Amino acid sequence: MARRFACLIAASAMAMTMLTGCATLPEDPEERAEAEALNDPLEPTNRALFQFNMYLDENLMEPVAEGYRDTFPDWFREAIHNFLVNLQEPYVAGNDLLQGNPRAAADALGRFMINSTFGMLGFRDAVAESGGPKPHKTDIGTTFGVWGFDEGPYLMLPFFGPSNMRDGAGRVADTFASPTGSVMASQGLGVFNTVQTGVDILDTRTQYLDPIKELRRTSLDEYAAIRSLYRQTREAAIAASRRGQQAHATAPAAEAAKPGPASATPEPSAGDGAGTDPNVRPSAVEFVQPKP
Repeated sequence: MARRFACLIAASAMAMTMLTGCATLPEDPEERAEAEALNDPLEPTNRALFQFNMYLDENLMEPVAEGYRDTFPDWFREAIHNFLVNLQEPYVAGNDLLQGNPRAAADALGRFMINSTFGMLGFRDAVAESGGPKPHKTDIGTTFGVWGFDEGPYLMLPFFGPSNMRDGAGRVADTFASPTGSVMASQGLGVFNTVQTGVDILDTRTQYLDPIKELRRTSLDEYAAIRSLYRQTREAAIAASRRGQQAHATAPAAEAAKPGPASATPEPSAGDGAGTDPNVRPSAVEFVQPKP
């Protein structure tokens, strides 16, 4: 149900964009160049949706996330986070393959196999604790970007936050793309997917409690800061995938949400010759098939 709702929201936003996408650009050359650089032809509508999202966040999500953080100890919240990350590993591996990164896909699948067993169903990150690769994130929107699809105009989705046409299409595809979600649904356990979505939203919002407060405190224009940060983060994710991800460590929430430029230089991958560096951590595959 939650996945279908996300699909409906994304599809509706893209339909609205197509209906209003003929917004007239300024005639002044400088203003026109600035408008094209911002890539936000629906800015008035987007800002209104942003205010709606912020109202819901400040009056619902933020208090719930603060209560969750204050009530449950760190070890419990970390275990829940690890479990949620582990459920996404097959989905990440599938996108890695579609992006032409088999090494990253092998790492993600290796992490899933090991953490699902030795990591107590993923509540412990046994691979990372043993010196193996840390989790990395990717999605269908990033896959579309690697394939060369243009991002399209910037969008602010109600309930779901910043996006664009390309990532909105990725959200629609996500509805059908999660391997673990499909397995659960096929076994009549669709309620598990709904609960997982809700807990994942709570977990993510809890990680971003302090960074978002800092962004609100330091930003003169919070909407513009989030728009810039989102676009930089997505561009960096696509650049990392094109270079070939070596299951690079997921940036801490505090770093990912800082209103500064995202790094455009990802960690070196095995395909870039990192395999000969003695400081490079072993692949998760090496934990599944130890070297003689």
